[in-house]
Amino acid sequence: MSNSLNGYLGSLVAAGGGKIHTGPFGSQLHASDYVQQGLPCIMPANMKNSRVDLSNIAFITDEDAKRLSKYIVKADDIVYSRRGDVTQKALIREREAGYFCGTGCLLLRPGKKFDARYLTYYLSIPRIQNWIVSQAIGATMPNLNTGILSSIPFHGPEKTEQEKIANVLSVVEEKIELNNSINAELEAMAKTLYDYWFVQFEFPGANGKPYKSSGCKMEYNPALKREIPEGWNVTPLSKITPVSNQSVNPADYHDKVFRHFSIPIYDATKTFGLEAGQTIGSNKFIVKENDIMVSKLNPWFSRVIYAMEEEDIICSTEFVVWRTPNSSIKNFLYMVARSPQFIAHCTQSATGTSNSHKRVNPGVMMRFEIPFKEEIASALGEKIEPMIKQMVINQRENIELAKLRDWLLPMLMNGQVTVK
Repeated sequence: MSNSLNGYLGSLVAAGGGKIHTGPFGSQLHASDYVQQGLPCIMPANMKNSRVDLSNIAFITDEDAKRLSKYIVKADDIVYSRRGDVTQKALIREREAGYFCGTGCLLLRPGKKFDARYLTYYLSIPRIQNWIVSQAIGATMPNLNTGILSSIPFHGPEKTEQEKIANVLSVVEEKIELNNSINAELEAMAKTLYDYWFVQFEFPGANGKPYKSSGCKMEYNPALKREIPEGWNVTPLSKITPVSNQSVNPADYHDKVFRHFSIPIYDATKTFGLEAGQTIGSNKFIVKENDIMVSKLNPWFSRVIYAMEEEDIICSTEFVVWRTPNSSIKNFLYMVARSPQFIAHCTQSATGTSNSHKRVNPGVMMRFEIPFKEEIASALGEKIEPMIKQMVINQRENIELAKLRDWLLPMLMNGQVTVK
């Protein structure tokens, strides 16, 4: 690799005018100091895929931010988790500049010798991540400190070449991020329609106007303790869709390539293929195109997978497979499975000795009751089908893009592949 830059991270950062320092300690910022609105405070829990995840982010007051101004982050900073998963980090982009580096974090300001994107990728290669984990202090709760971070060995190109490599990888990552953004919008639209039709009961009535607000007849339902449209039933899921336990042992099939949905899984991008010649020892459920896979393990994570028109799909027996009667009802039930009411029902019913591994019994899951009218459910399903299918297509594309990125990353880092 030409124009190589060699040394320890701390020395190279300092030589470029950067710095590595610890985030605020708990004695400087107490739990009682967090507020509902204010300056976003980045914690280890807010680091996902080397980005800042704003889900459930905490806030601090402007007064506390001024008092602890040395912990305000700038664009191109890298915030590291100081304990727990010490490979977690987040690259600060322009949109997050001015946020606060929270407790439990380390702040790395790369300096002029590094392209911050390149350095983030470098710190993500397995060899470096394994080195960090091996140096972390503490068997029960690994801890990272400025000394360990500063001692990371660096061997790579000068900044001009770093920028070229980062540009290539960033194109892939930006497409992944764009797909995720599109999916978030599509899911929000589908949820809004589901809520409008089946929670507020403002589906198009006989006159084409929103049913409830146009004065169409409602009647009180004692089971739900609320009014529902006249002629609707309160129906358990078991009366809308059967559950399939059709199974296969992949070990008996050495000439097939299976698409395997596994647990734990938080989204459809975490699937993997079982190639021909590979085996899985235990039985798996067979999945067909109108099926929905709903996790019974830790149901508060809402792990719901929408099957597409593919052959030889299998899934973990930790899923409950809803074999829906048709595609329209399938789309409707996908929204039911993603609804907060269903998630709350399964979460409250989950049992187990460990808080981290609880399961909802499939029979209990399928007893969940909803206000239901088949023709309205089918109409909603037809309306939202393009949204759901585009979401799945984008998820599948992200799987391939992530594979491409992960294949390119080590080769670009060690010089096997160069950028012209």
